[in-house]
Amino acid sequence: MVRYRLLVLTSVPIVITLFALIGLTFYWTVTYTWQNALMNVRADLAVAHHSMELLQKEQRMELHSMASSYDFQYRLRFDESTLSSWVRTENKQYKLDFIVLHPASALGEFSKHERHLLMEGKEQTFFQVLDSRELSALNPDLPARAQVPLLKEHKIERKGLVSRSLIPIFNEEGQLQWILDGGILLNNSTSLVDRIRDLVFAANTLPDGSIGTVTIFMNDIRISTNVPLDSKNRAGRAIGTRVSDEVSNEVLKFGKTWVDRAYVYDSWYVSAYEPLRDNKGDVIGMLYAGYLQWPLIKTFLTNIIELGVGIVLVLLISGILVYRGSRDLFLPIEKIYHVAKSVQMGLDRRVGKLDVYPDHELQILGNQFDTMLDQLEQRNQAIKQAALELEEKVEQRTHSLHQKTEELEKHIKLLNQARSKLVVSEKLAALGELTAGIAHEINNPLGVILGNVELIQFELGDNTVQVQEELDAIHAQIDRIRNITRSLLQYSRQGGVQNEVTWHHLNQIVEESLTLVRSGTKKMDVEFDVDLQAKCSVEVNRHQLLQVLVNLQMNGIHAMDDQGRLSIKTQDWIDDSNQVLGAIVKIVDHGCGIPKENLERIFDPFFTTRRSGTGLGLSVSQSLIEDIGGEIEVDSEVGKGTTFTVYLRQKIPANHDLELMVMS
Repeated sequence: MVRYRLLVLTSVPIVITLFALIGLTFYWTVTYTWQNALMNVRADLAVAHHSMELLQKEQRMELHSMASSYDFQYRLRFDESTLSSWVRTENKQYKLDFIVLHPASALGEFSKHERHLLMEGKEQTFFQVLDSRELSALNPDLPARAQVPLLKEHKIERKGLVSRSLIPIFNEEGQLQWILDGGILLNNSTSLVDRIRDLVFAANTLPDGSIGTVTIFMNDIRISTNVPLDSKNRAGRAIGTRVSDEVSNEVLKFGKTWVDRAYVYDSWYVSAYEPLRDNKGDVIGMLYAGYLQWPLIKTFLTNIIELGVGIVLVLLISGILVYRGSRDLFLPIEKIYHVAKSVQMGLDRRVGKLDVYPDHELQILGNQFDTMLDQLEQRNQAIKQAALELEEKVEQRTHSLHQKTEELEKHIKLLNQARSKLVVSEKLAALGELTAGIAHEINNPLGVILGNVELIQFELGDNTVQVQEELDAIHAQIDRIRNITRSLLQYSRQGGVQNEVTWHHLNQIVEESLTLVRSGTKKMDVEFDVDLQAKCSVEVNRHQLLQVLVNLQMNGIHAMDDQGRLSIKTQDWIDDSNQVLGAIVKIVDHGCGIPKENLERIFDPFFTTRRSGTGLGLSVSQSLIEDIGGEIEVDSEVGKGTTFTVYLRQKIPANHDLELMVMS
């Protein structure tokens, strides 16, 4: 029904638009959400990095606070022998894991880079990996505190990652006298990473259900972290586990910052890693900040589902509105349609009043339709009355046949004129029978030949490759013979269902012939110049006229060696008194032209100058045009081209019908 079609036509663009918007929204949301998540975790890593810098700054400030204290200064001036031992006992007071005072004579124990900076009076704060012996030299308690059991590896990591500060102390003469060495051990420092986590991931900054985590790595080992061993239950700490190989290769090996999703122990996290370097610039560990990915995805999927439900509701509501609107609109149209079908079946029905307001377009259309039906009924009655009057006139005029003698004499003249054509027609008919018989007789052995060739191909199987060229030549010649016999049969065939003569507009048939010719000449270099000016309709056999036009156009193309410009023009056929007789078609080629000695023979059957032609095309075309009272004229000049002009009458003359009856 029309309303269902309207529902589809109106809903499809809406559905396509909505799905396109869903796709774009999904793409933009995913891209924006993920990029925003990466930006956030990059910012979180920056905050964690800044927190580590603040930690080292506080570390230096604690050492400065000790160096400037009264007790330190007093012992430095009056009791240097107890200064070193006193410093070692003050680490707890200054919130450091170790504080050591080295004399200037111990400068050789430091690296070249460290010695150079100390001699210049520059303070140093850096990360450093120390073994158990080095840790014990700083504080005997550190080796035990630094031990990290490696989960799933049954080993213990004994090295320690420390944040260390060196402050040079010079005497009054400007000579290096002491080196104040202090710092903190990062192994197992859970309070430190929890403090950084609280700074990085403030309350209500993460999706519901997510957790923020911070980790300090020594090489690829988590030595201090708040990443849980069980992400679902948030239990334990994943200290002693290793980072993924992908992150390790990117950060530890190449020293790059990693910002992406990463598998952290037992779950996926939106993660950011940056390398930790020692005072030589070598990567000795990593700093990590990240949060669980699944709550972010869950929130995103929830939003998408809500959006999808909203879109489905919009589609349902719009579909219901369109359906109701289309039903109210097309019920009157359906009523008009049913009335038209009833009238077509011979019933006397009218549209009447529709369920719309009086000035509605459909009501006006229904009224006009009823008026048209009333007028049609009146005309039918008038035709019946005229038929009765006509019968009376026929009875009256049967007694006046003597008045028709003059018309009979004219008909006798036409019969005399048709006699000569009858002779030709009889010859052509005999020739047609002969050609039809020849064509059928040729087709019978030709079918046998084709069947045997196909049988040979089947029997030879793969061996046909050796004689494929000969077999292709046989098939080509068989097709050539078939084309010739097909032309002979077409020439001999008369009458049939295709001979119905009706009214047609000439331009439409010309355009259809051009479509056929163009499809068959795609690979040829032919340009078509079309000028269709005819306005008059003509009485023709559409199929036969289409055959004639295609034949004339193809002849023109062949005359130009399949390249050049072919002109097709139509115009009204007007006599000297400006009376419209019909329409004219002109087909002009710019080929080789036709010699004068051949112009009189081109319409003879089987006359052709082409090696592959049958000589029947123009003969059949002339016969078809003359059957409907038309004419074909040809004008040609050698070397310049040929013009075929087809004259088609608006109405086939009555005397022409009589002539055809006489000839038949």
